[in-house]
Amino acid sequence: MFREMRRKKQILSEKECVEILEKGTAGVLALLGDNDYPYAVPISYVYYNSKLFFHGAKSGHKIDAIKKCSKASFCVIDQDHIVPEEYTTYFRSVIAFGKIHIMEDETEMKNAIERLAVKYYPTDTETNRNTAINREWKPLCMIELDIEHLSGKEAIELAKTKQ
Repeated sequence: MFREMRRKKQILSEKECVEILEKGTAGVLALLGDNDYPYAVPISYVYYNSKLFFHGAKSGHKIDAIKKCSKASFCVIDQDHIVPEEYTTYFRSVIAFGKIHIMEDETEMKNAIERLAVKYYPTDTETNRNTAINREWKPLCMIELDIEHLSGKEAIELAKTKQ
C-alpha cells in the first residue's frame, strides 16, 4: 500500500522516527485541498500513542480539506544541516501517513489539548493550563491523525556514522 524506501541504507528505525515526532515542535500537514490541489500547512502538534494531534479553528481551508478527504500526511524535519563544500545537506526527517478526522468526543478532545498544552508549556501549573483551555474551549477544534505508516530517512553521511 505504501511505497518502500529506495535508499535502504538511509532508513530510520521506527524508534528513531517516534523519537523525532516526540521531540519535534512543528511540521507540515498535507491534505487534499480546493480543486484537488495539495494543501500543505505548517502546524504545531503532539505525538501520542501512534497518533498526532493538532488544534485549530472550527472552520477554514484545513477543516474543509479534512471533511473532503480523510487521507493525510505529516512531515517533520529533525535536522537540515547545510554542508556547502559538499553541495548537500545532512538531513533527518519523518513522514507519517494516515487517516485524519475532527475529534468530537469531549473527553478525548480534553486529553489531546492537555497533552498539547503540556508539550509546549511543561512548567505551567494545572490551574493556569485549565484556565487557558477553558477560555478557548468553545472555538477549539481538535484534529487527530491515526498513523498507518511511518517513514524516516537521513542523509547517507549520517547513516554511515551509525555503522
